Amino acid sequence: MPPNRDRSTSLWELGLLFLKLGTIAFGGPAAHIAMMEEEVVRRRKWLSRDKFLDLLGATNLIPGPNSTEMAIHIGYLRAGWPGLLVAGSCFILPAAIIVFGFAWAYVRYGSLPETARILYGVKPVIIVIVLQALWALARTAAKTKLLGAIGLVATVLAFLRVNELLVLFAAGVAVVVWHTIVAGRESRKHTRRSFFLPISLSAIIQATTSTVTTTGAAVGLLPLFLFFLKVGSVLFGSGYVLLAFLRGDLVERWHWLTNAQLLDAVAVGQVTPGPVFTTATFIGYVLAGPKGAVVATVGIFLPAFVFVAVSGPLVPRIRRSPTAGNFLDGVIVASLALMVVVTYELGKAALVDLPTIGLALISAVLLFRWKVNSAWLVLGGAALGFLMGRGG
Repeated sequence: MPPNRDRSTSLWELGLLFLKLGTIAFGGPAAHIAMMEEEVVRRRKWLSRDKFLDLLGATNLIPGPNSTEMAIHIGYLRAGWPGLLVAGSCFILPAAIIVFGFAWAYVRYGSLPETARILYGVKPVIIVIVLQALWALARTAAKTKLLGAIGLVATVLAFLRVNELLVLFAAGVAVVVWHTIVAGRESRKHTRRSFFLPISLSAIIQATTSTVTTTGAAVGLLPLFLFFLKVGSVLFGSGYVLLAFLRGDLVERWHWLTNAQLLDAVAVGQVTPGPVFTTATFIGYVLAGPKGAVVATVGIFLPAFVFVAVSGPLVPRIRRSPTAGNFLDGVIVASLALMVVVTYELGKAALVDLPTIGLALISAVLLFRWKVNSAWLVLGGAALGFLMGRGG
């Protein structure tokens, strides 16, 4: 049974919340996490901001889709093992269904349905939602001058394109070393044992699947499943990292897809709500029809459930250990630094003219001053974008 479990949270509540988030959560992991923070910390008060940040830090140290893993963590804390399955599945399901529809249309008609007009209005709203979450989380995370300074350094490193995982670990180690020097602590074994277990598991899965996935020339369901299982087990980073990872095998090595098909698949994952990893749903459908879509989706998301199940019970123990807790504090501020960089890149793509800037300002007033639910803001932005007929 998970620690601090609140039995008042029913599976029905969890399911409805994450179905809603999976349907309206545009903008990638940073935006998804911002919406989760609004719903489970500020509105429902299911978690404290400190607990939410602990989960965010732990999530950034395991492979896979961060926002999906946050959903799984929250479900586990609120309703145990059934909650883990319900929250994660309900967050993934809407996106998978939407992408499935896109893939069907793509295979049948050879092109993607029009989405640019909707995204024109949604993107500015997403920027404001992420900024609000960053402001609230940063005030909690940077609880000492040391953590604030490390957060600033991590932000600079992230802007300089230093490897994301390296930034996270360096920040954690920096806090541990500082406190070790100041307080004379030398115990680091617990930190290594707690955080490296999921990564070790991913390395094992990568080794066991790479041999199988490189042998078959035909696109069968088993090779498809094992390939996406490997991707979900070892991939850190953004949708652009996913693009590079998929291209190396699917286009260059096995020639299962063309470059154009792969770019279309990643584009669908980026412009639809929910996890970007539903790109796998699109690719699976293109390669092996409806069964391929299901197999690829299960393959890429299954490791997230496993990693959270393994690492989730360790989070409270990590926080109780001074050394491991210091490491987690460093990882948390570095995680927020990465979100700052993502938000900056999103902002450049979203705020492209006066209407989008105006929409962002109006959203900021509604969100910061009147606390309007982000779901309504996203839907309003989508409607305005469609009516303005821009972005195409």
